Amino acid sequence: MSYTTQFLLSAMAAAQFPAPGVPEIAFLGRSNVGKSSLLNALVGEKAAKVSQTPGRTRAINFFALLDQSQRRKLVFADLPGYGYAKISKSISAGWPAFIEPYLAERDTLGLCICLVDSNVPPQRGDRQLIDWLRHTGRNFAVVATKIDRLSGNERTRNLLALKKGLELDELLPISSKTGNGVKELWARIEATQSK
Repeated sequence: MSYTTQFLLSAMAAAQFPAPGVPEIAFLGRSNVGKSSLLNALVGEKAAKVSQTPGRTRAINFFALLDQSQRRKLVFADLPGYGYAKISKSISAGWPAFIEPYLAERDTLGLCICLVDSNVPPQRGDRQLIDWLRHTGRNFAVVATKIDRLSGNERTRNLLALKKGLELDELLPISSKTGNGVKELWARIEATQSK
């Protein structure tokens, strides 16, 4: 199915979240992991602004995905990155007060897509986020971004290290640049939508 994308709003408080309705997909990860690039690759257009400076996103940015009759079918939520951005020291304690309630309490949040950089060893912040999502019982998928930058052997080695370090059974390698893995991620998103 093809969608058109429409920017909805930026929220820095729970009262600003869009009215719940359709399933929402949240994109989470460290600053500079490629969240905006992945969002744009998924929708086939430049919906999210890609910044050269990590940590620019300070609010949750919501994007509506509309079907051919302009009905809202999904909402993508681009969350602030952690790491470079001076937003938090840890996932559970330091994120702004509007992020944790969104992740913990939002009824329409169907899937959290956690992005990790395939070029970087497992990070403590990524592990904290995944452990927190496990603890809260959230449905999540972990994608390893920027795989186009790795040779075949490096890719195999790095993906195994990420799976082991983050204690994952499944890890989806993806490249926003080449489109590798985008179709598989869409299949996961569509499966969430049909639940």
